[in-house]
Amino acid sequence: MKKHCVFLLLALFVIGGLSACKEEEPMPQGECGSNLQIDWNSYAYAPTPHTLAIPPTLPQTMPIPPDNPLTEEGIALGRKLFYDPILSADSTQSCASCHGIEFAFTDHGKRFSTGIDNIEGNRNSMAIINLGWTNRLFWDGRANGLEDQALQPVTNPVEMHNTWENAVCDLMNSLQYRIDFYRAFGVKEITQTEVTKAIAQFERTLISGASKFDLASTPGTGVFFTEQEDYGFQLFYDEYGGDCFHCHGDPGKFFTDNLFHNNGLDSIAAGGQFADTGLGAITGRPEDNGLFRTTTLRNIALTAPYMHDGRFATLEEVLEHYSEHIKPSPTIDVLMITDFGGTGKHLTQEEKDALIAFMHALTDTAFVNNPAFKNPFD
Repeated sequence: MKKHCVFLLLALFVIGGLSACKEEEPMPQGECGSNLQIDWNSYAYAPTPHTLAIPPTLPQTMPIPPDNPLTEEGIALGRKLFYDPILSADSTQSCASCHGIEFAFTDHGKRFSTGIDNIEGNRNSMAIINLGWTNRLFWDGRANGLEDQALQPVTNPVEMHNTWENAVCDLMNSLQYRIDFYRAFGVKEITQTEVTKAIAQFERTLISGASKFDLASTPGTGVFFTEQEDYGFQLFYDEYGGDCFHCHGDPGKFFTDNLFHNNGLDSIAAGGQFADTGLGAITGRPEDNGLFRTTTLRNIALTAPYMHDGRFATLEEVLEHYSEHIKPSPTIDVLMITDFGGTGKHLTQEEKDALIAFMHALTDTAFVNNPAFKNPFD
């Protein structure tokens, strides 16, 4: 009898131990968000329309997609998503990781940004400024609008290296995000469409138009250029001076034509190949090889390094290129060719200094310190 009791106790101990081990294992998650019990009647879908505050020196209307109107709830959600690393595969990298507000939403000082797998990209992080007025985004123009642009970094193997299925699942398992998406878009099931719409809404609010240039261009502000800044301004719009305005003109607005140019960075013989074909890789047209999107000069003093591959560390190096080191290639822009036979502008040091002083006058300190653009989790 005693022997049977011993065996019985031993069996109960083993079964109890197995049960204890099983309870410590993570429970299967099931479908995304299935573990959340949400009383949707407790939350209202009544988004508040948002009116953009556009500085007077910029166009007073922005083209907004009809299927993604700006709302307070959508912008607030987009701001959270922009700063939350939840969209990356290992939850370590957000949009803001490569687009910091202090430096006009660029990856300051880095030629190339590094993704979650410590793989370096091959292009410089572009500034996110006044992009609501343009559709062709990235250096090569591969994105058609901000919604399309926001779609791509999540699945890029060099950047966030995630899948949209996994990213959406993580959001679906967050009670707060489920509520936020419902309030912003009226959806109980989140999809990548709402994610990119929210980020695009936030990015449309990233408007810069309060630099010294803007204030000096607005009567009654009491702000004026210095003599050197004014000289730089004159050179900027002088075909025989800096001649910057053809690509960065549009005075008082964007300081970019939002087009694509080969600005003589590399010398390629006929039949040769650029290390990065830029727009040509997207269109498949040989005449587009080596063309890249003109970046804005707004806040340019904050966005070093420069060019699509970040090859120039300073504005001085940029002007030295345009002054003395234009290189020929089959697709070089005609504006580069007409400059002293295609060799450069041959600017004096005084002219370079004046142009740089003017470009510094395009710095918008209010933009990079705007609390509405900062990390909401801080």
